[in-house]
Amino acid sequence: MPSKVSCLYLLTVVCWASALWYLSISRPTSSYEGHISIPIRKTVKSPKNFTFTNIRSRSLNPHSFEFLINEPKKCEKVSPFLVILISTTHKEFDARQAIRETWGDESIYGDIHILTIFLLGKNTDDVLNQMVEQESQIFHDIVVENFIDSYHNLTLKTIMGLRWVATFCPKAQYVMKTDSDIFINMDNLIYKLLKPNTKPRRRYFTGYVINGGPIRDMRSKWYMPRDLYPDSRYPPFCSGTGYVFSADVAELIYKTSLHTRLLHLEDVYVGLCLRKLNIHPYQNSGFNHWKMAYSLCRYRRVITVHQIPPEEMHRIWNDMSSKKHLHC
Repeated sequence: MPSKVSCLYLLTVVCWASALWYLSISRPTSSYEGHISIPIRKTVKSPKNFTFTNIRSRSLNPHSFEFLINEPKKCEKVSPFLVILISTTHKEFDARQAIRETWGDESIYGDIHILTIFLLGKNTDDVLNQMVEQESQIFHDIVVENFIDSYHNLTLKTIMGLRWVATFCPKAQYVMKTDSDIFINMDNLIYKLLKPNTKPRRRYFTGYVINGGPIRDMRSKWYMPRDLYPDSRYPPFCSGTGYVFSADVAELIYKTSLHTRLLHLEDVYVGLCLRKLNIHPYQNSGFNHWKMAYSLCRYRRVITVHQIPPEEMHRIWNDMSSKKHLHC
């Protein structure tokens, strides 16, 4: 007889399929680009004891959003070795499920406790919000705040994840931020990079380090206006497709972000916070921020690969898992 969880899972899949079909035929695709959620601040009178010496204590970017879906007790009984924060969108149920069934399966790493958390904002479509709520009730691995979920709000999504770790999982050893179309070679990440049997690092940050400058072409996806960022060069930053850091850095970046002007380019913004903290990201060639054709030996050498759809995620995982005995 099917278990209650299995029935709920099948019901969720059917509901997702029905909802997405309904949306595809009856509603236009929403485009949120260009809209950054900024919390509305009430005008208040300056206190009598206000002086310019306490300006630095005031938040420039207060991140005053509320959790709509939260998992505050995830780390109460166990302190994870690694928390993986996965940026995703409401319609990507198949991608989330593929991750749960492959490299994000928390049950296959034995005594090494891995925790996966999917990060979302609020959708303008209530049907999608309700579907994610139902999904959350089954899997308990989703966190949502009440900013609008859009490309230009990816920075808010990452700040939310850092806030969650600092608040609800402060005893974790390491954190990874990645996206829902990334394949992760967990053996390389856990055993070759982070090495559970060694002393945990502090003020550590690594990924694919980029040294570049702002793009001023308004047609570009990565356009940066001069009034937002006037400098000609960015500080070194890690590609947002995947980077890893010691858990102490989560709180440091989150607190620094409260006093750092918000930018819509999430990875650049994290780099700005790192510069303020005097933390230098380490280059690691195992982090790939591009698509790479699959071969067993090639994927054994990397940590991340970009642009992997759900069905390919399963094929790669199954092939690598079944051929661990083979040598390259």
